[in-house]
Amino acid sequence: MTGHTYIDEHGGAFAPIETIIPHRGTMLLVDEVAACSDAALTALATVRADAWYADEHGAMPAWIGIELMAQAVAAHVALIAMRAGGRARPGVLLGTRSYTADVSTFARDARLTIRVEEVLRSEEGHGAYECAIEHDGERYAQAVIKVFQPRDFQTFIEGSISS
Repeated sequence: MTGHTYIDEHGGAFAPIETIIPHRGTMLLVDEVAACSDAALTALATVRADAWYADEHGAMPAWIGIELMAQAVAAHVALIAMRAGGRARPGVLLGTRSYTADVSTFARDARLTIRVEEVLRSEEGHGAYECAIEHDGERYAQAVIKVFQPRDFQTFIEGSISS
């Protein structure tokens, strides 16, 4: 990872993920932040056999990896904003041109490592992140995802609904 690595004010692990990103309940897929720098973040997630997404073998379909990546990006944006003394503005996942997975599912109980690195950030709130999901040092999925943090989220959402 490039840049300075941040730790919490107690000199230890990061704050609980619930205090970093807004996802709750069954939609919170990331367990914790492992590392964060100016341009990158590493998060961890566990595939849970009793989760809403689990197949008959307790595995997570690989297509959910895009959401794992998006939650890791949200954590990065939030931690950078928190470091500056503020809060992250709400944002949205715009998508990706290419999400590739080398597996069809992430195995039951797998401890996944999600790595995201910012490659673009505009003043208008557009961003892009190179992302990867790994397990035991083996890359399982990758994508470049695009995100947007509008200056006025409510107006953005209302405009999206009315169009």
